Amino acid sequence: MLLKIEEKDLRKFIMIGDRVLIKPKASTDQTKGGLYLPPGVEEKRKIQSGYVIKTGPGYPIPSPDDVDQPWKDRKDSLNYFPLQVREGDLAVYLQDNAFWIEFKQEKYVIVPNGAILMVIRDEELTG
Repeated sequence: MLLKIEEKDLRKFIMIGDRVLIKPKASTDQTKGGLYLPPGVEEKRKIQSGYVIKTGPGYPIPSPDDVDQPWKDRKDSLNYFPLQVREGDLAVYLQDNAFWIEFKQEKYVIVPNGAILMVIRDEELTG
């Protein structure tokens, strides 16, 4: 299932919790042996790769002050355990946990951090 988003600006997308927005790499429609694949075969592979576009803040953790004194008023600020992935990383992820969206005629996937198997980070490109 593909969800179409009609928003005009990708910068307005806010990822929640441990979710990661990924732009899948361009698929090849030819195998190493030279056989041509029918459309859609690449999207059905269990393991995919793509570039991280946006990440959520991470896993929410309780504030140490709130745990020690439960009768105190809770603060509105949350603390987060950050994610390992960063924008610009090449992520290898499990396709089964991905949610497909379409934005400006391009496909993106939203995956939980736990579905990402590994990242390739090029420090020269990301700074």
